[in-house]
Amino acid sequence: MGGPFTLEEMQIDLLYFGILKDLLGCERDKLELPSGSRVEDVLRLLRARASNSLTAGQSGVWSALAVAVNREYAGASTELADGDELALLPPVSGGAGWHGEVRGEGRGANG
Repeated sequence: MGGPFTLEEMQIDLLYFGILKDLLGCERDKLELPSGSRVEDVLRLLRARASNSLTAGQSGVWSALAVAVNREYAGASTELADGDELALLPPVSGGAGWHGEVRGEGRGANG
């Protein structure tokens, strides 16, 4: 056991989705944190780690993330425990989209 000044640490598993995989350079990672760390502590750390690769258009991803701890949605103040899995889910933008019009054909559709 450590002395009175030894900080207890824990390890969590991180899963990155969407653009975060590109920004952070991997799909998954492990992170050691002081015991009692919260989701917001991890986000602050990762944001600083990724800041070198962010462009102005991508910086908003951090404020719009959905976060799951052990496959359940969680808030920034959620306390983490050793062995937890933290998934970071950025917002998903639509693709090119389809700008057509849908009309009923036959089957009694009006029009």
